[in-house]
Amino acid sequence: METAEARRSRKPWTFLTNHARVLICIARDPELRVRDVADRIGITERAAQLIITDLEEAGYLVRTRVGRRNTYTINADRPFRHPAEAGHDVQDLIEVFLGEGSYA
Repeated sequence: METAEARRSRKPWTFLTNHARVLICIARDPELRVRDVADRIGITERAAQLIITDLEEAGYLVRTRVGRRNTYTINADRPFRHPAEAGHDVQDLIEVFLGEGSYA
């Protein structure tokens, strides 16, 4: 019989949401196509597009059309959405993964 600890160790969970992963991915390369964001994170292109739209609507991203491509600007001074983390800006998260001042 399988133990509860064995079952817990199989659960596929992570510390970051896909929204955080998309934001970090775009911070690394603000000219990535939605397809590339999806591939790097391991989600569908549709899911990546929905997340980018969420981030835009909430004011975390600004999309600018450049020819046939999009480029993104991150509003890093926006606070986290959950009240428990509201005292921190998303800049803090980005800096953990990219280093201070190393994003667009």
